[in-house]
Amino acid sequence: MKNILAMTLALFLAIPLFAQQIQQVPLIEVEGYSERKITPDEAVFSISLEEKKLKVNEAVSTLNKKTQALADLLKKEKIRDYKLVADNYAVDVNRIYHSGSAKDSGYVARQNLRIITTATNEDLQKIVDAIQRAGDMSYSLNFGISESTRKSLENTLLTEALKDAEAKALLIGNTLSIRNLRVFHVTMEQNFRPQPVYMMNAKMDMSESADMLIQTEDQTLTKRVYVKYTY
Repeated sequence: MKNILAMTLALFLAIPLFAQQIQQVPLIEVEGYSERKITPDEAVFSISLEEKKLKVNEAVSTLNKKTQALADLLKKEKIRDYKLVADNYAVDVNRIYHSGSAKDSGYVARQNLRIITTATNEDLQKIVDAIQRAGDMSYSLNFGISESTRKSLENTLLTEALKDAEAKALLIGNTLSIRNLRVFHVTMEQNFRPQPVYMMNAKMDMSESADMLIQTEDQTLTKRVYVKYTY
């Protein structure tokens, strides 16, 4: 027990001393930055389903029928290069609040669906038609950068950001006649995820917007690092 207390006390005494030693180290801190302009390569239809019924099985059954109807229509239309993903499935009591009191009226089943495809897919209008024919569904269409594209550029952006930081540190060192710069600490900023560049709701028709894909704006992927050099 005494040994543990002694070690704890020594640790508390060492932390301020270590911090003081760091403050005494001569440092040059620079920011490294890189960016790439990327044309959106992914289109994602986000679909929300909701069904209210008096019984759980009725709500679930109706919801599943809508999902299956959409899946069947996509296959029937021979849509190319897409994935239909289901998530966030939930069934809750349909509780209605009125004049300060609550009343349960059956159940509500909810389901989110996503249709993921390429931004240049010529079947986007067919997907819109399938969604509208499958039933009462609200949806949005987002154009963005796919995860595979982000990962393929991750190392390149990091390398460029580190080289940018190094160039700045060397410029400072040469200008101020500081020699023997050495890396002391590196911090990376969390990745920035640009927002989708275009959204469309269920009331919009793409049939009169054939040039829409050409008009999507490039998105910017960035990487930022902070490097401390000592000398």
